[in-house]
Amino acid sequence: MNCPMELTLALARELELTEAEGAVGCAEAMKSTYSDPTAAVEPIAGGYAVYCGAGNPVTQAVALGLQGPVNAAEFDRLERFYFSRNEPVRVETCPLADATLFEFYKERGYHVSEFSNVMARPLGSDQLPAAPSAIEIRLANREELDLWVLTVATGVAENYPVTHELLGVMKLFALRPSVLCYLARIDNRVVGGATLALRGRIAGLFGASTLPDFRNRGVQTALLQARLRRATEAGCALAMSLAQPGSRSQRNITRFAFQTLYTRVKFERPVPSN
Repeated sequence: MNCPMELTLALARELELTEAEGAVGCAEAMKSTYSDPTAAVEPIAGGYAVYCGAGNPVTQAVALGLQGPVNAAEFDRLERFYFSRNEPVRVETCPLADATLFEFYKERGYHVSEFSNVMARPLGSDQLPAAPSAIEIRLANREELDLWVLTVATGVAENYPVTHELLGVMKLFALRPSVLCYLARIDNRVVGGATLALRGRIAGLFGASTLPDFRNRGVQTALLQARLRRATEAGCALAMSLAQPGSRSQRNITRFAFQTLYTRVKFERPVPSN
């Protein structure tokens, strides 16, 4: 368990597609459930460009350039996809992506707007750190999904504005058959939440947050423990999560033997003015 994991192109592709397909599912659900014609998905350069509304954190491209060289026609399609919707191009980029993708960023004036660490660990029977006994973790039922959405959105409000559109996308993500939503309670009060996305052998730990008044009390430790146990029971071989470098989330995840496999970079280009 303590042996470092080997990062390969195949593994990076698998991890990036785990997140990308979650975003694709949100856009497709917006179209089918809400009959929202603005939601859109386009496969490009081995990954996906996703649009779920202006400024939405799901509105970005993921997993590009991991299937080989990217050509000018594909990059043009990427830019048309977003610019035609009056939206900046934002691409979460794995450092193992083909060098041609980075050349297009350079040629077309992209800038770096964000970093995130992609972290993973094998799943097995090793002991997990103990969670505080005062914290109750259980799955949210369908009647509690609105409560789960509001709780998680409130917890991440420091990073993203809580808009009606964001709440709608989060609920659609929660309704996907492969996603399990967890609520954390202290003294029967909901204080945090998180998701577990099961995709083949990969378990994605996403969407975790704690209400500000209940931080530093072990809520995220309890949520991590519950989700890792469920992922192991489901037969997943690997768990993955995302965290900003040096963040509290990264410190929590590292305590559970996750290692940083690579640092992903978000490249961005604003909508041209003419």
